[in-house]
Amino acid sequence: MAFFPPKPQTPLQPTQSPLMPPTPVSASASALSADDVARSKALADRIRSRFAQTLVGQDNLRESLILTLVAGGHILIESVPGLAKTTAAQTLATSVSGTFKRVQCTPDLMPSDLVGTQVFDFATQKFTTQIGPIHANFVLLDEINRSNAKTQSAMLEAMAEGATTIGGQRIALPKPFMVIATQNPIEEEGTFTLPEAQMDRFMMKAMMTYPTPDEETRMLALLTRRGSDVFDPTQLTAERLSIRDVEFLRDAARRVHVSDAIMRYAADVTATSRGAGSHPVQGLGSLVRLGASPRASIALVRIGQASALLSGRDYVVPEDLKAHMREILRHRVLLTFEALADGVNADQVVDRIVQAVPVP
Repeated sequence: MAFFPPKPQTPLQPTQSPLMPPTPVSASASALSADDVARSKALADRIRSRFAQTLVGQDNLRESLILTLVAGGHILIESVPGLAKTTAAQTLATSVSGTFKRVQCTPDLMPSDLVGTQVFDFATQKFTTQIGPIHANFVLLDEINRSNAKTQSAMLEAMAEGATTIGGQRIALPKPFMVIATQNPIEEEGTFTLPEAQMDRFMMKAMMTYPTPDEETRMLALLTRRGSDVFDPTQLTAERLSIRDVEFLRDAARRVHVSDAIMRYAADVTATSRGAGSHPVQGLGSLVRLGASPRASIALVRIGQASALLSGRDYVVPEDLKAHMREILRHRVLLTFEALADGVNADQVVDRIVQAVPVP
């Protein structure tokens, strides 16, 4: 089946459930022009130019951050300390003119410290609501796995519902809203394992590795020229994006055409991770105790649309999905104790699944 027939199918509208039949939309409203694609690439290049002034190497992380921003999701970055997780997150957040808040997670961080609380005003004899740092366009949750379970539940509500509850009052979060979370490996002392429901809310999970000797030397040269170990966003030369630019990117990505074959491919990959699919993997049941949810299929399609858009296309090809399979599935595939004992990691399982599923 062709990936891009002459007339693209109508995508789901933002307010429409994926289980309901699509509502009719005019062709002019759903069409993605060449100017839209060119503008999208130019906006992404402006973000990349800011990364070039703050981060050396880590190209995969940079692209994962930009794609998640365009796709309208949240991202989790994991690595050992000192690999510039916070710098990368701050670079993306400060590349947009929206509000930005950073929260350093600790075991004693309470939900009210994050979402806000009600304070009694003696002058008016009434309670007033003071919103917390989660009410921002971009929120950096640094070392998220150091926060306790109660605080993580407040984070989950914000990520899942786009709103918080303070004193029984529901307060919507600003739009766009994006969480960029960082964490150290679970084995580090003083950390809490993130619940599966919260992990599933992250569209992508990026893993950072140590830089090469050449990259580390270039990093030292960058810091020497800058004269400071901490970058100042106001000193970056590349122009920042506006909130309207981000909304344009997200709207344009949703209008990128996805063929039926690509959607079946995404669904087949996630079904294979659950032991089903058109080409089940032999012995997968001994490695995986819980496969990816349908939210993984949604993430594959959304990231595929964003990848196609930033590649200069108005249609999705299988490579748009395959290039980011690990980032989308690694935190959604839960391994058995036997697999962990044998030294098998999630990326190896994801690679076996991708190899088993035929490309349309």
